[in-house]
Amino acid sequence: MTIDRTVWQGRVDTGEAGHTLRLHQVLRDYDASDASDIAGGAVVLGFCSDEGVRRNHGRPGAVAGPDMLRRALASLPVQGTPVVFDGGNIVCADDRLEAAQAALGHRVAEVLAAGARPVVLGGGHEIAYGTFLGVAEHFGDRLRDEPILILNFDAHFDLRAQPTASSGTPFWQISQLLAGRRAPFHYACLGVSRYSNTEALFERAGALNVDYWLDETMLAHRLPQMCEQLEKKLATVSHVYLTIDMDVLPGEKAPGVSAPAAHGVAFEVVEALIGVVRRSGKLRVADIAEYNPTYDRDGLTARVGARLLHPLITQLEG
Repeated sequence: MTIDRTVWQGRVDTGEAGHTLRLHQVLRDYDASDASDIAGGAVVLGFCSDEGVRRNHGRPGAVAGPDMLRRALASLPVQGTPVVFDGGNIVCADDRLEAAQAALGHRVAEVLAAGARPVVLGGGHEIAYGTFLGVAEHFGDRLRDEPILILNFDAHFDLRAQPTASSGTPFWQISQLLAGRRAPFHYACLGVSRYSNTEALFERAGALNVDYWLDETMLAHRLPQMCEQLEKKLATVSHVYLTIDMDVLPGEKAPGVSAPAAHGVAFEVVEALIGVVRRSGKLRVADIAEYNPTYDRDGLTARVGARLLHPLITQLEG
């Protein structure tokens, strides 16, 4: 697929000594038919959808998120020697969310089969079910014996048990998919707000043995203990699917989301915990959701998202 190079534009430090490359200068088109040098690299995919947010009665605008995140990533410096590809966008057209999720799943599975890391840019959090469809397609029955941790940084459980899929249902859908395959459901939701989830959702989380940390407990002075807890949890699984909902961050740090957080989790805490996941060597796929450019301020939320994404794409150490 040919990518839109207009979103990958940025500074070029012509004539300056040393390693001055930026991501837009090393990015290449992803071609599934030529997997010779894709293995070990990252493939950026976009999921352009507002439909799940609309169905969940949220603020539309996340459909424009993927390309705005690409713009924020473009001028970030290359650190290390990453192999980075862009696989283009999956677009949810004519309210056909389920078809778009299925298409995303096939693309994610294709990238995993090539030995690369899919990094998916959303879009509403309905992205999570599409991404996981790709994980399930790739790993198949292996997920029974090779458990995967679904690690969600989010103010919301997104465990609504509704007949129609939305941005509020993806992890309930994933639980049902795994139950149908007799595979374990290991779901951890970090940054949950007690004021953004009903009692029924807390009860459902309990019934599904969801491990959750409240935003009010995820304070910077507790970071060493949290890192240790997360390391122990990672030791019990074979794979990790990481999904980051931008509304886990404080509203003043991430105003450009569907539902800005009144409290949230400090950026440095989220960033450090994601670092623990990267260093585990078990991260297979990641996505980022709910960035809504319509409500951003000076591109701040896009820059914050790009900083979280950069090490996931480049496999930056530390």
